[in-house]
Amino acid sequence: MSARSAAQRSPAVANDGRSVRLSRWWADRWVMIVALLVLGYLFLPIAVVAGLSFNRPSSRLSYDFHEFTLDNWRQPCATSEMCDAVVRSAQIGFLATVGATVIGTLMAFALVRHRFRGRSGINLLIFLPMATPELVLGTSLLALFVSAGVPQGFWTIVIAHVMFCVSFVVVTVKARLAGMDRRLEEAAMDLYASEWQTFRRITLPLVLPGIVAAALLAFSLSFDDFIVTNFNAGTTVTFPMYVWGAAQRGIPPQVNVIGTAMFAIALLLVGLSSLRGGRSRRAALPVAAPAGRGAPAPAGPGRRATGPS
Repeated sequence: MSARSAAQRSPAVANDGRSVRLSRWWADRWVMIVALLVLGYLFLPIAVVAGLSFNRPSSRLSYDFHEFTLDNWRQPCATSEMCDAVVRSAQIGFLATVGATVIGTLMAFALVRHRFRGRSGINLLIFLPMATPELVLGTSLLALFVSAGVPQGFWTIVIAHVMFCVSFVVVTVKARLAGMDRRLEEAAMDLYASEWQTFRRITLPLVLPGIVAAALLAFSLSFDDFIVTNFNAGTTVTFPMYVWGAAQRGIPPQVNVIGTAMFAIALLLVGLSSLRGGRSRRAALPVAAPAGRGAPAPAGPGRRATGPS
């Protein structure tokens, strides 16, 4: 009786197994389809901008693809005002990126590696510029500069951009530091490496992709900002302000060229940084291998040599 019951149950079990595998297959495919749709939604505007950079519009107010041309890439600056605005935005973005990256990286190291009073409050305050609407941030900075008697212009834009970019740098670098394996640094110091050598050859290569990503994010935010810049620019015209003014009479197709070039450069830098970070991580991992296998670690400065128990 038991053998007959087992024989009757075996086809049902096989059918249930096939149903489970089929449902998992459809679930995996559904997740993949949703992911592809989300990626398409995110990158579709970039693809449109890249396509329009090769377009010769029929009129200044036309955004339909009319005729393929390379003239926009041969002459990326439509007017001298546009070239000046692009260069000025690049200068502001570079200065704001350097300032925000240096300040934000130091703050991230302090918040992750050290314990001190008020640390939780500082972590909370870092998110305020990110959560504050740009309209409020721009008017607040304008009131600050006016009350201090600082004339609006190039440097007030740089100061304003550094202020709201620091938060993004701190959050990005903190995430990279929090995910780093501290045992690699400990293994390097066990092998008689000084603190500077450990930082230069272990810590910095592992954190560098996060720093580069934070710098690219800061530059993009600075180059693209319009609201805060508009409140604190004075007579200075940046590239977003030029595009805003040109929208009333027709945006030149060269604007799409500049946007496509910026995206390509950022993508290249992120790829190179990720590749370099992966190589540095693979090169640093063998350093911690002896300690991880239970081998006796050499006695470094301030450490006592121990053997396997």
